[in-house]
Amino acid sequence: MEDIFSAAREGNVKFVRTFLENIENDLNEGDDHGFTPLHWACREGQMVVFEMLMARGARHSARNDGGDTPLHLAAAHGNKDIVIKLLQHKANVNLMNEHGNTPLHYACFWNMEGIAVELVNKGAHVSQCNRYDETPLDKATQFVKNLLRDKAKQGGQQLERKPFEEPKGLQNSNYDYSTLRGGSTGIDINEIHLMERISESVSGELFKGVWNNAPIVAKKLKIYGIHKRLDLHFNEEYPRLRIFSHPNILPVINAVTKQPNLMVISQFMPYGSLYDVLHEGSGIMLDQAQIIKFAFDIAKGMAYFHSLEPLIQKYHLNSFHMMVDEDLTVRISMPDVRYSFQDTTKVQAPNWMSPEMLRLNPASVEQRSADMWSFAIVMWELATREVPYSSLSPMECGMKIATEGCRPPLQPGMPSQLSKLISLCWNADPTKRPRFDQIMPILQKML
Repeated sequence: MEDIFSAAREGNVKFVRTFLENIENDLNEGDDHGFTPLHWACREGQMVVFEMLMARGARHSARNDGGDTPLHLAAAHGNKDIVIKLLQHKANVNLMNEHGNTPLHYACFWNMEGIAVELVNKGAHVSQCNRYDETPLDKATQFVKNLLRDKAKQGGQQLERKPFEEPKGLQNSNYDYSTLRGGSTGIDINEIHLMERISESVSGELFKGVWNNAPIVAKKLKIYGIHKRLDLHFNEEYPRLRIFSHPNILPVINAVTKQPNLMVISQFMPYGSLYDVLHEGSGIMLDQAQIIKFAFDIAKGMAYFHSLEPLIQKYHLNSFHMMVDEDLTVRISMPDVRYSFQDTTKVQAPNWMSPEMLRLNPASVEQRSADMWSFAIVMWELATREVPYSSLSPMECGMKIATEGCRPPLQPGMPSQLSKLISLCWNADPTKRPRFDQIMPILQKML
């Protein structure tokens, strides 16, 4: 029987396309040995499938059970075109597998001269020892050894042997959340062990907890009154948020579907929200490259989110509603989507909301354009590390944005490309704001 792994391995484009169209399919899930579909496409040289997966956001940093990344497999099997593409996508050339081998070790062992040169040109260390005290140069023929040594010197590398150090984080996660999904029929609240409360908003309370021995975050929805149709609405709406098909979307894994404890469950994110990372002292080094990477992650996630038909309403884009994964990937948080039966008259965090969203009936607002304004505010927040309109009360802030088109000031130290992009995205005319798929190439060039 065909599955996504054999389809990626054999280049079955039709099957892969159908698989990617189902939002509950996780393109980064591994098989019994941890091989993702991207691993198989890279191993077998299936370029069309590779490009389909990368366009959807497949993680080139994913590791199989032996610690191999897709770059390890492409290099070991001589798939130079895919190696070049992975390098263009900034794949890490020096990640080690459980044996301490980097992709360059394999390229040298299998005498893949062209691939070895490409890797060294991108900074692959020629003197990195594996677990058995072997460097890539030790595994190369004399001709390739001399060639790579010269390339490394030209690139400023020191040729002293780098001793092996135990690689960290070989597994993508200590917990396999894919086993927790089950169907969309919901679970009993007694199956969840709730721990401390993390935060509270107008839409619900957030708790850290444990379910099936895995750390999770549970959001208990705020509801007003109990009635039969509320359960019906919730059971119709929350399955649409089980979006496993994009790495920049944080899905709802499952839910408690019985009143009065309606609750949605998601994967625990160790760094918390993007707001936490920017303003609460997470300890993450936020240089310009990381800031642009965060912006690119958000754009990719929102581009996919906006491609869904019908569009999921009542998601407000701001730094509270985006989570940061353990590999510093930003993910759009589906647990923060509001439901049709929740109170939508209370506005929280107007700092990130567009003028038309604050001024008009939300049903009459073009959601995609409003999200682009919010994204511009987030980019400003990323660039400045400041909370927008921090000196104003929520009411003052909302009034100034709604009636005066107020924006936070662009600061002289901002990169000119970023300032221009921010100005483009918070255009006063919603029809003149770009789409997320249009700005992704701009951010990619900035990377």
